[in-house]
This record gives sequence, structure tokens and C-alpha cells, in this order.
Amino acid sequence: MLPTEGAGRRGFGHPGSGLALVALLLVGTTGPAVPVHAAPETPLQHIVPAPVAATPRPGVAFTLSADTTIHTQPGSAPAQQVGEYLAGVLRPSTGYRLPVVPSGSSASGRRISLLLAGADARVGEEGYQLDVTRQGVLIRARTAAGLFAGVQTFRQILPAKVEAKTRQPGPWTVPGGQVLDYPRYAHRGAMLDVARHFFSVDEVKGYIDQIALYKVNRLHLHLTDDQGWRLEIKSWPNLTAHGGSTEVGGGTGGYYTQEQYKDLVAYAAARHITVIPEIDMPGHTNAALSSYPELNCDGVAPPLYTGIEVGFSSLCIDKDITYEFVDDVLREVAALTPGEYIHIGGDEAHATTDPDFDLFMDKVLPLVAKHGKTATGWHEFVKSGPPPSAVPQFWGTKTVAPDMVEAAARGSEIVLSPATKAYLDMKYDANTKLGLSWAGYTDVQDAYDWNPGAYVEGLPADAVRGVEAPLWSETITNSADLEFMAFPRLPAIAELGWSPWSTHDWDRFKVRLAAQAERWRVMDVNYYPSPQVPWA
Repeated sequence: MLPTEGAGRRGFGHPGSGLALVALLLVGTTGPAVPVHAAPETPLQHIVPAPVAATPRPGVAFTLSADTTIHTQPGSAPAQQVGEYLAGVLRPSTGYRLPVVPSGSSASGRRISLLLAGADARVGEEGYQLDVTRQGVLIRARTAAGLFAGVQTFRQILPAKVEAKTRQPGPWTVPGGQVLDYPRYAHRGAMLDVARHFFSVDEVKGYIDQIALYKVNRLHLHLTDDQGWRLEIKSWPNLTAHGGSTEVGGGTGGYYTQEQYKDLVAYAAARHITVIPEIDMPGHTNAALSSYPELNCDGVAPPLYTGIEVGFSSLCIDKDITYEFVDDVLREVAALTPGEYIHIGGDEAHATTDPDFDLFMDKVLPLVAKHGKTATGWHEFVKSGPPPSAVPQFWGTKTVAPDMVEAAARGSEIVLSPATKAYLDMKYDANTKLGLSWAGYTDVQDAYDWNPGAYVEGLPADAVRGVEAPLWSETITNSADLEFMAFPRLPAIAELGWSPWSTHDWDRFKVRLAAQAERWRVMDVNYYPSPQVPWA
């Protein structure tokens, strides 16, 4: 099967298609037999990530109609923005006007209310309560982020065709019930590598919309690497003019102007997703070294690189110009990025000796702080002894990681992205045409069946800040490829980040995941129909 022959764009997985029948017949052939059956009885049981609590009201339902209005917390622009977002999702498919008005207005008709008052204290900063009765839908939260999370759940209990971009026939009915929900972890991330292959603004926005549905709240953009520099730096313009001109395989590459980057950041923020930009250093820097000879110790610029090997490049640690360069880059990136963090990479710096690595980080970490940001980096950078505020991102393949335990003991919180579980660029199996396999094969159950709070031996559960699913792009060239590798594994990682461990159950999750397929088909998401999942 070709990867681009996935469910969304080529019909693979659609009930009634020949390929779908083959997929269903293959279910269970790689392990114990798995029954193929219909989706659960009620959409309240379809929700991904699993909520803390969901209580159906049998025999009760609410139906959107042409006179439905969306009411938001009076005087709250953020709540109104969430209401306009919801209306933007619902209007194309329903054809309804769905005016957004302050709560308490005289607007008649059925109501969807988004309120910032009266929520259970347990919902915290990102949780919500959802209450569906015959009369209306009420979402309560303490923040707009919580309202937005509640809206994602509301979307999932509506018929899947609500995601269509053209008018569809109703009815638009949701089951009665109550949901109480809040996240397990503060950091629930997805990383997209736009350096090895470049993704356009629209492609990144598409991915933002997809991950928002599953309550992901961080988008980590890997903006620089050996193969390309993707963000305009006005004080060093050749980084993009030259360093952004290619990609893996020799394509034309590309880059984001500062205005385009700010547009991406704002687009993500409107979906309550914080962008974390990564400027990888001191290794993974060939695009920069090729753009400016003075960053090389010998003053000679290497040629641009379009392969996929790692560990061969390094900024010149002993030159003052190196730190002038880093300072300028961090200053411009910080000014463009309202979020708290800048990711400084630090991984696979094989061409940099340990003493030089320590010297580099001793000079660079204060520069991050100078520009008002907190440093995060791949887990190798903890060997330089960063401050407790720094956030290491663990990507190892083993569960024994004493350096992470030591970093936690110094006060750091850890983001977990174990390559054997969370790397979305790993092949599903030996027959997957995209991706790599250096960390092994990762099917959906592998991505789902691990506990972030007890994964690294000796790491206290309260030292885990959250989880992140990286998608490296050595073999990924377009949105169809991206979706094929991310879905259905991205929702699995998202559930680990959001849902309480008490809800963790593979047999139940795979059925809930199967129910997402109809929605993905409507959204034209090119998902992989894993034989581990009983697709409905």
C-alpha cells in the first residue's frame, strides 16, 4: 500500500470500498483476533482524549436549528473569540447563521452558551464542564482555553459531517449528558520539522487545526537544521536567502518571512496553542554555516546539504562572532514569539567536544534569559547543567535515563518524547513506505500503551511536565504524508497528555479511535487504517 493511498484522499478505509474490505479482513492478522464492530452506542463514548467523567442523559438530546444562537460571557473578548471559532466550524455544514451574542441578550431560539462563571474548581486553567439538555448546550470554564477545550468535545459529539466545508443535510443532534474534564499535564505537544522538508503556511495551519481537535496546546516548530533555515532573520538575511533555498533531496526549500511566522503564531494562539520555536545549535547548523563563512572555524563555508545524516556540523565555539550571531537570532525570534519558551536544540552535537559544548551552553543559556525567554532543549543539553527553569525534552529509546532523574532533582520538569513511543516519523511496520525505523516500528498500540508518569525509571511522576509527539520530515514532503504518519498515532499521544491514567484502556481506546475515522474522512485526513483498530 502506498502511504498516500490513505483513508481521506484515496478512499482507503471507506466502508464499501474494496480496499476497506481488505483492511477489515486483515484486522488481527498481526496478533490475536480483534472483532470488527460498530462504534459505541453514544457519541459521549467516542470522545478522544477520554474525559475525566462523562454521564449520559438517556432519552435526552439537543438539536441545532436555524434559530440557534451562541451566547458568550458578557464583556469577555476571549470568550467571544471562542464563540466565533465555534460558529466558523458549524456555519459551512449547517448553513445556519449562528449569531454570536453576549449571554443575557434578548436573542431568542436555542442556545449554545460559553460562560466563564460557575465552573467546578477542579477544571483548573484548561478544563471545562459540558452540559447538554433538551433546551441547550452549556459549556463552563474558568478561562477561554477551557471553553475552547469544551468546544472540541462538543464538536466530537455532533455528527461527523458537521466538519464539512459545504452545506449538509441535518439533523444536527447531540446526546444529552454531562462532561467534567481537565488535563493531566500542562504540556501536550506536537512537533513539526519544517527544516528537512519545508511546509507552507497553509500546510502548517492545517496541522494546527487537526491537533487542536485533540486538545494539543503546544506546537514545537523545528525551524533550522543542516538542510534548511526556515525563519527570516533580518540581521542575518543570507540565512534564508541561501540557507533556506534547499531541502532533503535537493528541492527548492522555502522559509517564513517574519510576518508569515507572526501569522502562524497568531493562528495557533486563536486555537489556544502556543508556538515553541526551535533554533537547533551548536550542531545541526550546516545551513547557517553555509550561509556565513565567518561562523566556521576555518572561515570557509561548506556546501549546502540535502542528505539525512546527522552529527557532522558545529558552530565555531571559540569565535566571538558565533555569540553575536546567536544573540541576534535569539533577539529576533524572542520578539516574534509571545510564548515563554525558545527551544535551543542541543542534540546530536557529535562534532562538538563536551568541553566545547559546556562552554557554548554557558554563553547561550544566559542569552535566552536576556531576551525574556526560558530555555528548552533536547535531553542532551542537561549535561551542561542548565538552570532548574530549563525544560529538557527526553527523546531516548531506553527507560533508564539517570541524567533526566538528576535534572529533575535539580528542579527541572521533563517533557517526554521517547522515540520508540512518540516519534510519529517511525514506520508503523516493515511495509510502511514512509518514515524511518532506527527506533523500531511504532503502531498505534505502541504509541498508546505507556504511562508518562512512570516511564523513566526513578523519575518522579510530578517531574513530568507533559508529552510531545515529534514528526521529523526526512521522508515527509506534503500534508498527505504528514497526516498519514500522524493519524491515528497523534490522538493516542494527545490522550496520554490529557486524560487521567485511570481512563487508560487500550481495548476501549481503539474503539473510540475507530469512531474518529468518519470525522477524518469528512475532514479529508489521510489516516493510516492500522489493522490494530476495529474501524467502523
